Amino acid sequence: MFKFWKKTEKEDSVNEEFVSEDEKESLAEEEQELNSKIKQEENLDLEDANLRMDTGESAPNDLESEMEDLELKSKADEDINNENIDTEEELSNENSMENLEETEEFDTENNGNEKPEIEKKNIFSRLLEGLSKTKDNITGRIDSIIKSYTKIDEDLMEELEEVLITADVGMNTTMYIVDELKNLIKERGIKDPLEVRNLLKEVIESILSESSSKIDIEPGPAIIVMVGVNGVGKTTTIGKLAKRYKDDGKKVVLAAADTFRAAATEQLDIWAKRVNVDIIKHHEGADPGAVIFDAISASKARKADVLICDTAGRLHNKSNLMNELGKIFKIIDREYPEAKREVLLVVDATTGQNAVSQAKTFKEVANITGIVLTKLDGTAKGGVVLAVKSEVDVPVKLIGVGERVEDLQDFDAQAFTEAIFSE
Repeated sequence: MFKFWKKTEKEDSVNEEFVSEDEKESLAEEEQELNSKIKQEENLDLEDANLRMDTGESAPNDLESEMEDLELKSKADEDINNENIDTEEELSNENSMENLEETEEFDTENNGNEKPEIEKKNIFSRLLEGLSKTKDNITGRIDSIIKSYTKIDEDLMEELEEVLITADVGMNTTMYIVDELKNLIKERGIKDPLEVRNLLKEVIESILSESSSKIDIEPGPAIIVMVGVNGVGKTTTIGKLAKRYKDDGKKVVLAAADTFRAAATEQLDIWAKRVNVDIIKHHEGADPGAVIFDAISASKARKADVLICDTAGRLHNKSNLMNELGKIFKIIDREYPEAKREVLLVVDATTGQNAVSQAKTFKEVANITGIVLTKLDGTAKGGVVLAVKSEVDVPVKLIGVGERVEDLQDFDAQAFTEAIFSE
């Protein structure tokens, strides 16, 4: 950094006194070098200005205005893009509404027959999928046996008998089916072993169709009491039933009367919140009869269409179970005599013949009106449906063929046998 003073005679004399000749030459060279650099920078600025004029760009002094122009241009582009997006969304919404209106018109023109038909096909496909293991175990083996015979004889009947027993149809039911099969073969003069398949299907369907399998809750109000041992899917079945009736437009109330099992009330409460229905509950260990009493009172006050009651699946012994269920039914008889009543026993199909034993035990302590067979998709021994129906003499009303809500299906004897014997 250099300091320059205004030259006066006094200063010149001072400078001459304190600055040597060498220092003066050095200062002169530095000053000349600095002037050269300043001139070079001025030339570069001039060239840059000329270049900008040729290309139409703004000068450095207009940098701020240039930035403002860029921001305005960016904002304008963004506004245009937003307008395009809004326009596309409006067009998409209009198309969606047009498609929806066309669908509604289609349903109206078909008098609502098209949609139920599609739903029916979906239900059967789920049934077919859920019974695939049973189908392979029963009809797959039956087809293999029949094709290996050229005539109908006792050996053929014995092999068919073995297939049915190993599919958990049960000894008594199997013997009945084989006897009926022999009678039909004799009456109709059947000679071809391949025709035995259709006869077997006919016998099985007739057994399953002997009594009504429809849950009777019309006209309301109705009460459904669910019974069964722990672990068979009782609480899950209640939740799925509640969802079904709620979707049908019915007002549903749940009663958490299984106060014996730890966390049973909490489990049912989760289902109630998931399905968005009311639940009446007490603390763990409370009197189940008191829960049922309060649930009936709440159902009347809220004008509920269906009250579904959970009950204890296990007590210390059969006499305790009988006393507990007996008390519940007395309260229902006294407080809700006008309600349609269903007592459904839930059994696990994967337990095989043990499911039949459970059904017989509960039938002794309660007036069972129907059976719910769960987890049929998890077993190859779906023949237990026949055993329960035949040996317990209680109709199967619901079957579970999967984990989804729609996998809890009304039992249809014809659809069941079609699924088992489908090609």
